[in-house]
Amino acid sequence: MSDPRITSSIFTRGAVDLSALRSTAPAPARPSTPAQAGPPAGLPGGAATGGGVTVIDVTEATFQSEVLERSLSTPVVVDFWAEWCQPCKQLSPVLERLAAEGGGAWVLAKVDVDANPRLAQMFRVQGIPMVYAVVGGQPVDAFSGVVPEAQLRQWITAVLRAGGVGAAEPVDPRLDEADDAMMSGDLDVAEQAYRKILAETPGDAAAEAGLAQVGLARRVAGADPGAALAAAQADPDDVEAQLLAADVEVLSGQAEAAYARLVGLVRRTAGDDREKVRQHLVGLFTLAGPDDPAVAAARRALASALF
Repeated sequence: MSDPRITSSIFTRGAVDLSALRSTAPAPARPSTPAQAGPPAGLPGGAATGGGVTVIDVTEATFQSEVLERSLSTPVVVDFWAEWCQPCKQLSPVLERLAAEGGGAWVLAKVDVDANPRLAQMFRVQGIPMVYAVVGGQPVDAFSGVVPEAQLRQWITAVLRAGGVGAAEPVDPRLDEADDAMMSGDLDVAEQAYRKILAETPGDAAAEAGLAQVGLARRVAGADPGAALAAAQADPDDVEAQLLAADVEVLSGQAEAAYARLVGLVRRTAGDDREKVRQHLVGLFTLAGPDDPAVAAARRALASALF
């Protein structure tokens, strides 16, 4: 698995040269509603939600109009994927869901690298999934690999700010500093910052969630998601395998499956193993926050399993 941390920008503003694309791309034959185009085989998406376009499939022919021109008024997140890419099938559904939640505040543009190799070359895509933010006709930031949903939300918020879309400013500058360290992939600095906040403000929910993100990032670093899930399926009573599988599920946007997995494991274990599983599950709850309905349901199931 790619390291589940959003790294600092891999290029400076304007370093991706799109001039050739602007000058040579053929005029696109645009449908009246771009988001009604069918999704790529094997991946959900390609649909508008509500009254605004949220997810579109883009080719070299439509890239100028659907991404570059659109980004002059609305931030566009470009998802480079391929049918054979398993990590893409983890990240893409999460991006699509967040785009739908955004209701048109930003648009997700999906590019099949096999069908559009020239676009992949222009954006210097060396591995997928690769995600770029395009604002004002230029790429402004990027990351590769699968990242936790909470961290992805932070990144999208930063993209919206770059695009001039109103977003709530951090209430606590200490959290802003800690989140910046997390976004840049400096887990040690992020952990120290979150712990300092908790020492000064015990019970700070945002700092607790940030610390939980650090833990998740460290636990899944270097893991192969498919192998982790297969190992858990092969041995349902292997505690370590089940814990890693739950982490992978949370990372890929399947938090409810992760909760159910660990609640079931609590029912089948006892003593120190049961407590270890319980603590791990509670840590995953912290990532989502207490107001998440899936967390509320899982807490009830955990209480039933324990008592």
